[in-house]
Amino acid sequence: MSSSNPLLQDFDLPPYSAIRPEHVQPAIETLLADNRAATAKLLEQQEGTPTWQGLVLALDELGARLGRAWSPVSHLNAVCNNAELRAAYEACLPMLSEYWTEQGQNRELFKAYEALAGSPEAAGFDVAQKTILEHTLRDFRLSGIDLPVDQQQRYGEIQMKLSELGSRFSNQLLDATQAWTKHITDETALAGLTDSAKAQMAAAAQAKELDGWLITLEFPSYYAVMTYAQDRALREEVYAAYCTRASDQGPNAGQNDNGPVMEEILDLRQELAKLLGFASFSELSLATKMAESSDQVLSFLRDLAKRSKPFAAQDLEQLRAYAAEQGCADLQSWDSGFYGEKLREQRYSVSQEALRAYFPIDKVLSGLFAIVQRLYGIEIAEQKGFDTWHPDVRLFEIKENGQHVGRFFFDLYARANKRGGAWMDGARDRRRTVDGVLQSPVANLVCNFTPADSGKPALLTHDEVTTLFHEFGHGLHHLLTRVEHAGVSGINGVAWDAVELPSQFMENWCWEPEGLALISGHYESGEPLPEDLLQKMLAAKNFQSGLMMVRQLEFSLFDFDLHATHGDGRSVLQVLETVRDEVSVMRPPAYNRFPNSFAHIFAGGYAAGYYSYKWAEVLSADAFSKFEEDGVLNPATGRAFREAILARGGSQEPMVLFVDFRGRAPSIDALLRHSGLSEDAAA
Repeated sequence: MSSSNPLLQDFDLPPYSAIRPEHVQPAIETLLADNRAATAKLLEQQEGTPTWQGLVLALDELGARLGRAWSPVSHLNAVCNNAELRAAYEACLPMLSEYWTEQGQNRELFKAYEALAGSPEAAGFDVAQKTILEHTLRDFRLSGIDLPVDQQQRYGEIQMKLSELGSRFSNQLLDATQAWTKHITDETALAGLTDSAKAQMAAAAQAKELDGWLITLEFPSYYAVMTYAQDRALREEVYAAYCTRASDQGPNAGQNDNGPVMEEILDLRQELAKLLGFASFSELSLATKMAESSDQVLSFLRDLAKRSKPFAAQDLEQLRAYAAEQGCADLQSWDSGFYGEKLREQRYSVSQEALRAYFPIDKVLSGLFAIVQRLYGIEIAEQKGFDTWHPDVRLFEIKENGQHVGRFFFDLYARANKRGGAWMDGARDRRRTVDGVLQSPVANLVCNFTPADSGKPALLTHDEVTTLFHEFGHGLHHLLTRVEHAGVSGINGVAWDAVELPSQFMENWCWEPEGLALISGHYESGEPLPEDLLQKMLAAKNFQSGLMMVRQLEFSLFDFDLHATHGDGRSVLQVLETVRDEVSVMRPPAYNRFPNSFAHIFAGGYAAGYYSYKWAEVLSADAFSKFEEDGVLNPATGRAFREAILARGGSQEPMVLFVDFRGRAPSIDALLRHSGLSEDAAA
């Protein structure tokens, strides 16, 4: 089998076009069996005094071998989902879960790590090695190493079930998103929509051999209707379909319903936390995070909510008054995007659509690369002739002083059978192998932008530009690490509530005139963003930022509270309603089932950790304020940020790295100022 199975070959970059669903399970079964045998053998060899090379590096090697096969499979499952691949992927989840639980509960392995930590060799370890040992011993405890056998077994069952349920949540959301479309044959129904949105809908119809236009629930299509469609009934219909996906409500009620899946996930997470001696899953989640306690997280979020809510109420009042002037006396959830965009245009004479012409994809990319090249002293060049999973995918290489640093794939456009949202995942870690070879990192960067159409290049809204910068910030964190130990290289080992620091930090350049000069140019004439448009855009930056802030705080508090209080008799929706009582200023309709599509916390890594976005935004805004002091494209400050934060990965506590860069602990002032929510900003 191995000779013909691409997942069992040595390769530099994955041979995507050669990977078939039937390769997946045999490859993973083979690798798991090999790894188990190899672990047993290396433990025999480590008896007495284990060494770093014989234990940690040898295990890194086994992990890398498994990751090399599994990483492209899970990536393909997200970007080219189909029934056969999905089945193959899901067949492996319980096997992998069982394997990792087994590793985490292997007493011999635990003892070997303890012996290594106490050995004379360990006294000479560098800070990254010490952090790896600390994290590993902590993770053994969080895997139930100290539990009696029957409870260890239950721990394993729970982990296996949770991995299966997370995947089911994700699949049902993808299926629900694809299950609803609206076919339009009369163009007047689309009044108000931009030409680019209509071209997209016409292409979607054509792909299904229909005439006219097809509205889907993929984000670019949904966003276009909510922002521009003059037909209020159409907006309401699309809104209702979108916010009831995978639920018991809406046009496809009961199909792909994630309600029972969420309940089961929450029950199992709570049981897991209790098994390990924590009061709740929120407490368990903080065991590996920067925040010290639930109280600290909740008081941070509530303090921010208290400061933001008056601004949000003011935003809403202005929006309602404006909508009423336009003849909409009872502003509803499906109206706020539409009237918000109109009010922005009226107040600042700037629209996302007008800006789109100035952000063709290649100009944005070349500007983005120019910014990071100046800040971090790196060179970025596009690669050709590589194996790929879709014709739109592009590959780039990073070099420094002519030396190879790493590579990243860009998969930027929305399409069928691709998971929504935007993300970065590490496809390969930078690490020094057992043989002393330095392996370079590889990253996948995925977005869901509107693709090019009818001879025009792909044109991004400014919001999409910001998303691109955000994901690229994650990518740089992974790629520019100088750490050579897999466990804390790049984003590995970084506390989850600090992982958004480099990504949110990058977003700042989308709002700086020096940054905008590099990333904008009209797609036809190449002319830069005109000064008046630039000034209007900057003036509009904090338009409705109060509403945006309380929305994010609603998600964060809901997630944390849901996991902190599960089992108190309240349903998921009741928890959400309680949070809305506290922080929201506008209530969605009763049929809204937002939690059923909240994949970040039910199918991603953000359970009891969604607050990380706001937590890390305090760090990123404060870090950026150093650039505001020194010059936003100051190479010396850029290098300092790279060396203090990006280069050091997870090798030290995030607070230590932050203070190294900033010279002091973080302050919330910069975030409030950047968001227009400080006292002086109210004027």
